[in-house]
Amino acid sequence: MCSINGFTWRDDALIRRMNTVTAHRGPDGTGVFCNGSVSLGHNRLAIIDLSPAGAQPMFSSDGRYAIVFNGEIYNYRELREELRGGYRFRSSTDTEVILAAYAKWGTGAFARLNGMFALALWDAKEQKLVLARDPVGIKPLYYFASGERLVFASEVKAMFLHADIPRQIDPLAFALYLRVNYVPAPLTLCAGIKKLLPGHLLCWRAGAFSLTPFAGEQKAARSRLPRRALAEELRVRVRASVKQQLVSDRPVGLYLSGGIDSSAVLEGMARASKKVETFSVGFALREGEQEEKFNADFLLARETAKFFGAKHHEVLVSPEEIVPLLGEALYHLDEPVANPTVIPMLKLSRFAKERVAVALEGSGGDELFGGYERYRFSLISSQYRRLPASIRGCINLVFPEAGKLDTAPGIERFMRFHFLKDEVLRPLLREGTYHPRSARTFFAERFFPSAERKVPVFEDFERDFMKVDRQSWLPDDSLLRTDKLAMAAGLEARVPLLDLPLIALAETIPLRYTVSPFRTKILLKEAFRGFIPAQLLRQPKRGWFSPGAKWLRYPAVAAFAKEVLSPTYCGATKGLFNWDEVRRRLEAHIAGGYHLTELWAILTLQLWARRFRVTG
Repeated sequence: MCSINGFTWRDDALIRRMNTVTAHRGPDGTGVFCNGSVSLGHNRLAIIDLSPAGAQPMFSSDGRYAIVFNGEIYNYRELREELRGGYRFRSSTDTEVILAAYAKWGTGAFARLNGMFALALWDAKEQKLVLARDPVGIKPLYYFASGERLVFASEVKAMFLHADIPRQIDPLAFALYLRVNYVPAPLTLCAGIKKLLPGHLLCWRAGAFSLTPFAGEQKAARSRLPRRALAEELRVRVRASVKQQLVSDRPVGLYLSGGIDSSAVLEGMARASKKVETFSVGFALREGEQEEKFNADFLLARETAKFFGAKHHEVLVSPEEIVPLLGEALYHLDEPVANPTVIPMLKLSRFAKERVAVALEGSGGDELFGGYERYRFSLISSQYRRLPASIRGCINLVFPEAGKLDTAPGIERFMRFHFLKDEVLRPLLREGTYHPRSARTFFAERFFPSAERKVPVFEDFERDFMKVDRQSWLPDDSLLRTDKLAMAAGLEARVPLLDLPLIALAETIPLRYTVSPFRTKILLKEAFRGFIPAQLLRQPKRGWFSPGAKWLRYPAVAAFAKEVLSPTYCGATKGLFNWDEVRRRLEAHIAGGYHLTELWAILTLQLWARRFRVTG
């Protein structure tokens, strides 16, 4: 795991400064390559082949290609064996396998990589720069194009070193952020800075660039296997993915949350390795603050680790750490993600780094196997809408709450479950800064175009719902937090449930085996029934959350919030909000009301804008 930086002209001093800013991602070495057309920078976190032969930038054996690469390729040994006859390898790294694969297959090589990656590859013969990002979007990659120049980096903060990159808020990204609490790709909150979409290439040559997908969307036929046989296949695939992702020349551990996903990963680790170390984070709460609620998964993780005989490590976030950890987390995130879990995530990463260099975790299980309650509620809505419209109309009149179920699949259903409600958001914004249709239009055009064209009603909409979450919320919120906050501590985070063969299998699972009106994650639970503690299968879906609402009522945190949530805190955001209403809601929340979602979003934006000296 590493950082990559670069641009399409020569400037030795500038590329070294970019490396310095992102050195936390790769504390084991740094390197640059510059010629008249390109500057490439790399910070190395050595995981496979710890020798100097693994240093980057790395060059192909014939000197034609140079690469800077961030990630891990889990099928690199198989690819190396296939390429051995036509390429002279000088290291045992996965990085050199990418060079050999590109030399043989060109951009077709990227579709053959199973792993997480963001990379830049320079072709000296064709004077062409190629950027690529893995199909899931596990690794971040940002770029900025202006005229004939292109800048790219693993983190936005490195790009801000370039004087010609503006620090202005993108209006559409601002509207999206307030609606969903993150900024969906390809946008960032900074105008002009883009995220390379997962599974895409950016090719730059002679001052022009193009964007193309290399990972095509394939329609998967539904499996006809009986449920028990399909569950067994799923269990085998999960174990195989975990075993493959244990490959490392440095110690590997596991973030253990106490949920089914990370516990399934732990089951695979315990089978493949005699020694497993697990790490969990909890909250040092005050007396009477519902420890059974906020530390429920923390306590379950302890019992789960004991069940598997793992060496378990625990750390707590104290009230005194909330404000400083929040500021540090937002610096490392680069872009605002309004989720209080960034605080314990950073604490956990730093704690785990003291003992391991790699941490596996359970991201992706909910989006692949139907774990979120929103999928269950959506299915109930889909079934409700099968009633004749006249009957639904009568029910909605008698029971107004039932009207929430009468929401069309597509963008309207997505908005109901993901968007901050209009009545909550509108009063917080100044006149002229509220654009109620822009966020809807963005998601509709990108993810639900068939609905906008009045194509016939979705079948199995919940499968589409899960796919949209994998394409947007997962890479742009969940995986972004995982990557940035692990890398803040120089720790590599791996997500075995997002292994490409496992995703391909998930695409074949019939909807009835993922979610029902009364159950979620049906097949994954069946796959590991009898292999993980039985009590985990009986737990209600909680999600991983922090006591952010309580934190905001602590006197020190409340005082900090009052300072930040004011028009004088940041000039760039002064004209965006109705600050009287913001203050009113803060006071109401401190007094016992609940306004965490909108307040945390504005608080996060304020801290980010001031920290990165946003100009407007």
